[in-house]
Amino acid sequence: MATIVNTTEEEPMLAVVRFTAELAWADAGPEVADPEVTRLCLEAQEHILAGCWLDMASLMLASADLLLTCPSRVPDKDLECILSVICSVVTKAESEDQALQITDLICTKLTQQPDDKPALRLKVLFSLYNLLPSAYGKAFVYKKALELATAGKAADYIIPSFKNINSFVSEWGIGNSEQRELYLAIARILKDHKGMAKEYFNFLNKYLATFKGSDDDSATIGDAKEEAVAAIIEFVKSSNLFQCDLLNMAAVSQLEKDEKYQLVYELLKIFLTKRLDSYIEFQTTNSALLKDYGLVHEECITKMRLMSLLDLSSRCSGKVPYSAITEALQINDDEVEQWIVKAIAFKILDCKVDQLNQTVIVSRHTERIFGMPQWQGLRTKLGVWRGNIASAINIIQANKVTEEGTQAMQGLTIR
Repeated sequence: MATIVNTTEEEPMLAVVRFTAELAWADAGPEVADPEVTRLCLEAQEHILAGCWLDMASLMLASADLLLTCPSRVPDKDLECILSVICSVVTKAESEDQALQITDLICTKLTQQPDDKPALRLKVLFSLYNLLPSAYGKAFVYKKALELATAGKAADYIIPSFKNINSFVSEWGIGNSEQRELYLAIARILKDHKGMAKEYFNFLNKYLATFKGSDDDSATIGDAKEEAVAAIIEFVKSSNLFQCDLLNMAAVSQLEKDEKYQLVYELLKIFLTKRLDSYIEFQTTNSALLKDYGLVHEECITKMRLMSLLDLSSRCSGKVPYSAITEALQINDDEVEQWIVKAIAFKILDCKVDQLNQTVIVSRHTERIFGMPQWQGLRTKLGVWRGNIASAINIIQANKVTEEGTQAMQGLTIR
């Protein structure tokens, strides 16, 4: 025979069991309902006394099933409170494995019927996330939240968390394959979300960067072709992206020899390593391809002119003649300054215009590709700057010693 004890922390759990049980048996009449409610409450107390928290979670979720399948019977505020109490069972678990089992039960229940109040379900999932001490458990719950947001078309409720993904991944300590799944899931959520093109491109990059080209990736890298193409098209289409590392990624370079996507790879190569004339030549023979991918020729021309200007800036040792700009951009002399202003506005170029000598003096430009050669160049520049600073410090110290010596001699002379 079960013994009813007066508890404090457990009372909310018992209240949830009683409330849901009464609701479930409300239509059966008191003669049937009262014994069933009593039975469920006694069973819940036995689980609490025995510390059987997995069984307790199962009991509470079974009783709460009616609330999730017919949530209109309970106000959202009350439903959220009930579900939060059920989530709190994970804090009672006696081991990490038990907490994960309870977490799995709760997530399975919450992700059923995702179209029904997805915002509330996501809110409860994030409450569960915050209750878990296990990094693995947190990663598991977040993945379930992504699945729920996708299925329930409730991306707006989870997108704000994407800005913290780097810290999440670091905290969770998940492996490369798990990161790959995470980035792909996020990219798919962002794909058709208005105003998120840049974020979509960034997460595609993160996903593609997980393929290192090693033997471990050989069986799966082929699955990344569609995303590699999507990243290329997104880069070409974007009006404010002028640098990327796609060419250096194994998942992208595989397209170079792919019969279906070879031309897409060639287009990326043109935008990152060549000038406007190469693009025009490509467009002449592949205009249908560009239209198929939703690329507008006039927009591509505009971007390619800016990319050509960056190419000139990197190859002309800081001084670019107007004549070189007109030739590379295929514009008139009176349009040069207009394109310089555009480049400055996009923050891809810092320069001064020498109208007298018809020259643009470049002090900084964006590198279209920032790979190993660029890192080595940056290292060389930093080395030079470090040497210059060291020389300046030595000169200052030498002057200081000389000045102090002179003052000392003057003091002796006065005496």
